Amino acid sequence: MNDQTRERPSDYFKDWKEREALAEAMIPLVGKLSRENSVKTYIYGHSLVNRSVLDLMQDHRYVRQIEQNELSEYETYPVIKALASLDLGTAHIDVGRIAVDYEAEGRPAGLSVKKYVKQVVSELIGSNAKPVVKPRDVVLYGFGRIGRLMARLLVEKAEGGDTLRLRAIVVRRGKAANDLVKRASLLRRDSVHGPFDGTIRVDEERQSFVANGNEVKVIYANSPAEVDYTEYGIENAIIIDNTGMWRDSEGLSQHLQCKGASKVILTAPGKGEMKNIVHGINDEEIMDSDDIISAASCTTNAIAPPLKALDDEYGIITGHVETVHAYTNDQNLIDNYHKADRRGRSAVLNMVLTETGAAKAVGKVLPQLLGKLTGNAIRVPTPNVSMAILNLSLKQEITAQELNEYMRGVALHSPLRKQIDYSNSPEVVSSDFVGSRHACVFDSEATIVNGKQAVIYLWYDNEFGYSCQVFRILEQMAGIHYSSYPKVD
Repeated sequence: MNDQTRERPSDYFKDWKEREALAEAMIPLVGKLSRENSVKTYIYGHSLVNRSVLDLMQDHRYVRQIEQNELSEYETYPVIKALASLDLGTAHIDVGRIAVDYEAEGRPAGLSVKKYVKQVVSELIGSNAKPVVKPRDVVLYGFGRIGRLMARLLVEKAEGGDTLRLRAIVVRRGKAANDLVKRASLLRRDSVHGPFDGTIRVDEERQSFVANGNEVKVIYANSPAEVDYTEYGIENAIIIDNTGMWRDSEGLSQHLQCKGASKVILTAPGKGEMKNIVHGINDEEIMDSDDIISAASCTTNAIAPPLKALDDEYGIITGHVETVHAYTNDQNLIDNYHKADRRGRSAVLNMVLTETGAAKAVGKVLPQLLGKLTGNAIRVPTPNVSMAILNLSLKQEITAQELNEYMRGVALHSPLRKQIDYSNSPEVVSSDFVGSRHACVFDSEATIVNGKQAVIYLWYDNEFGYSCQVFRILEQMAGIHYSSYPKVD
């Protein structure tokens, strides 16, 4: 499978059409695995479910970019076909990794693809194990940028309805008579993330909207005290508070006074002794007894994974984090009064120097870096996708090539591969990372190293990438655990 040894096709167009046909043949098999077996298939972490032919082909091309081999539909289609022929239990299966492993292990051993695949997933055949005993209700308290993206994720990952179920959103009633229609319209169309992938209908009589068959009640309330979730058939719900109105345990505990609510996730940095969790870094701190958890900030989620990886390998003495951040709703479109310094100036016309607590917040999730980092932020006139620049003093001398190769390995083959993506393109810009599901994307072309000094650049979708991190915390708090294959990278 090495790119150097593979023969180039004599007819590129013919080769394309053959691979296109294989990708098209994958779609019903991927759908069958997902629908009938609750098996989610991936190529190096990129989900294959509900993807177009060209999407699937691009996912294959992505592997060449960072794994330095030409993973082809010729290799992955037989793996997917073999999986679809088996009676499998619920799992997440990376067919790209299995295909690569087969070329390295199975083919030299004389095994057919089907026999090799059966061997890899043997524990899963005939399994009736479920990722969670009982489906868990979820409520979105607030329906802003993060709330609507969480709704998209929850609908997308509803599967057979036996894991997480988005049951309701809680909002203050707007002044418009058609408030419900407007809420649904904001979910349906998004200027940054594009249209909703599916169908949405409004049922005003039931005060709900239906997204891809998922009925979501719209509850109007000015405070948690006004809500009784059991009136809507909602029990033991996890409340995702994305309003930012309350940032401490006392304020967020209001949700726990509501009938039908059991746990709370805050989509902002928590204050006081509240646990701030960055999934992939300190999620092992989440206990069954925890009823209020903070998902930290988008920037903390972006910088903590690469900081941990670099500290583990090279040791960090000190560092500075400079965030070039997209503007947010907290800023003004045109100059107007704002309680914070500089943020009153027009967000769409200015670069706005402001503070960030992310550098200090990293100490809450990576105690070994407490007091070692400083930070600042510049808000810039783009609506989404930000950048974090880490200027680090390391304990040992390295080269840019060594650092990049190490981070490529981390992105591909470490437990942090869901958090860190890798780019080696010299042409990428911020809009290329809209929709990234990783906490950050390491830009290898921008790396600067001088002895023990290293400067690295990290892109991150501060809306969707962060929402994916919140979703991972949500699954863990709900007790949802998937078997993953292959077992070992």
